Amino acid sequence: MDAFLLALPLVFQPNVLAVMALAAIFGLFVGSVPGLTATMATALLVPLTFFMDPVPAIAAMVTATAMAIFAGDIPGALLRVPGTPASAAYAAEAYAMTRKGLAERALGTSLVGSAIGGMFGTVVLVISAPQLAEVALQFTQFEYFWLACLGLSCAVFVSTASPVKGTVSLLIGLMMATVGIDITAGHPRYTFGIPDLLGGIAFIPAMIGMFAVAEILRNVVSTAPVEPPRLEHLFRVFQGLGGVFMRYWRGLVRGSVLGTAVGILPGAGGDIAAWVAYALSKKLSKEPKKFGTGHVEGIVDAGAANNAALSGAWVPALVFGIPGDSITAIVIGVLYVKGMNPGPTVFLQNPELIYGVFITFFLANIVLIPFGFAAIGLARHILRIPRSIVWPIVLLFSMVGAYAIDNSLFGIVVMLTVGVLAFLMEENGFPVAPAILGLVLGPMLEGNFMTAMIKADGNLLGFFERPIAAVLGVITLLLWATPLILVALRRARLRAAGERG
Repeated sequence: MDAFLLALPLVFQPNVLAVMALAAIFGLFVGSVPGLTATMATALLVPLTFFMDPVPAIAAMVTATAMAIFAGDIPGALLRVPGTPASAAYAAEAYAMTRKGLAERALGTSLVGSAIGGMFGTVVLVISAPQLAEVALQFTQFEYFWLACLGLSCAVFVSTASPVKGTVSLLIGLMMATVGIDITAGHPRYTFGIPDLLGGIAFIPAMIGMFAVAEILRNVVSTAPVEPPRLEHLFRVFQGLGGVFMRYWRGLVRGSVLGTAVGILPGAGGDIAAWVAYALSKKLSKEPKKFGTGHVEGIVDAGAANNAALSGAWVPALVFGIPGDSITAIVIGVLYVKGMNPGPTVFLQNPELIYGVFITFFLANIVLIPFGFAAIGLARHILRIPRSIVWPIVLLFSMVGAYAIDNSLFGIVVMLTVGVLAFLMEENGFPVAPAILGLVLGPMLEGNFMTAMIKADGNLLGFFERPIAAVLGVITLLLWATPLILVALRRARLRAAGERG
C-alpha cells in the first residue's frame, strides 16, 4: 500500500497526463489504419521515450497500445477492413451488424467490452502476477505444440462454411506458413528462387490482403447497387449496451479470463486471444447459427479478450523479463534503458515505479471510453464519402501498411496476391478466417513440434509425459475425435431406425 501511495503523485502530474492524452490520439490513429499495428505504435514511440522519465515513458506505450487495439475495430466494423490483427477475428461479424444498421451497437459493444477486459486483465496483473507467471514458465515446446493444435482446431468453429471447406482454408494458411527457410534444416522451401520469400510470407501484408484487397475486389466486381452503411446517431453507441452485457455477461467474463490467460503465455498475444475467444463463444452459444450474420455475442467475448491479453502479457514481462508478446518485447528494452530491470527484484528495488505502471493501466482503460467515443464520432464521416473515393484511399493506406512492415515493395506484392486468393476463396464459399489462423499459428506449430521431437529423440509419447502436456493433448485429441464419434453415432441410429422400419 505504501508503494501504491508513493506511485500516485508520480502518475497524476500534468506532464504525465498530457503525454497519455497525446499517446491516446496517436494510438487511435495508428490502430485505425490497416497494417499499422499496435506493435508498430509502440515501436514508433521508443525514440521519444528516451527523453522521458520512466513513468511517462511507459504510460505513453500502455495508452497508445490500448487505444490502437480498440481502434482496429473501427475500420473493421465500418469497412470490413480490420485495423489490427486482434480485430480480424470478428471484423466480418461487426461489418455484418453494420450492414443491418447496427454499427453503433457493434462499435459500442467493442469499445466498452475492450475497456472491461482491459480492466480485468489489469486487476489480474496487479494481484496475481507472480503466481500466474509461474504457471506460464512451466510451458515447454510440448505444451506449446498442443496449444497451437487447440488454436488451429478453432478454425472449425470460427468457420461459417462447411467443416470441409474450413479445413481446406486452414490447410492453405498452413501451406503459406511453410514458405521460407526450414526451421531445423535451414533449407529454402517453396521460395521458387525468389530471395524475398526466404523470410516467409509476412502475416500483416497477408492479413491486409485477405480483408482489404478482397473487400475492394468484391465491391469492384459487384454490379448490384449497395446501400452504404449508416452511423447517424452517435449517442446510440452506448444505447442498449446494458442489456447486451446483462444477456451475455458469461461471455464477457469468459473473454476477459481467456484473454488474460492467453496473454500470460509468452508469444501468444491479443490476436490469438481474440480468435480463440470468438471460436469458444460460437461453440458455447445457444444461437451458433447466428454467428456470421451480425450477432453481437461473439464481439462481446473477443472484444474483451484482446485488451485483457494486452494486460496479461505484462505478467511474464515484469516478473520474469520474458515478453508475453511483441509489444512487451519492445517495452522490456525500454525498461532496461530506464533502469527498471524486469524480474522479481524490480518489485523490491523500484516498487513505486511498478505501481505507477499499474495505475497507468487503469487510467488507459478508463480514458479508452471517451477517446474511443470521439474516434467513432470522427470515423462516422467516412460513411458519407462515396465508395468510389473511400476504397482507393483504403487501398492506399493498405499499401502503406504492407510496405512499412519491412520497408519493402515485396510486402505490397504479398498483399495483392493474397488478396486475390482470398477473393477467389470467398467467391467459392471458402472462408478466409481459418487461413489467417493457419498463417498465424503455423510457425508456432512447426517450430515447437520439431524442437519437441528433437528433445524426445523422435518418441511421440514424449508429448504426453509432462502433466500439462498430457492434459492439453488429451483435450485436443478428444476435440478432434468428437465430430467423428458423433457422425458414427448418427449413422448407427439411422441404420438401426432403417432396420426397425
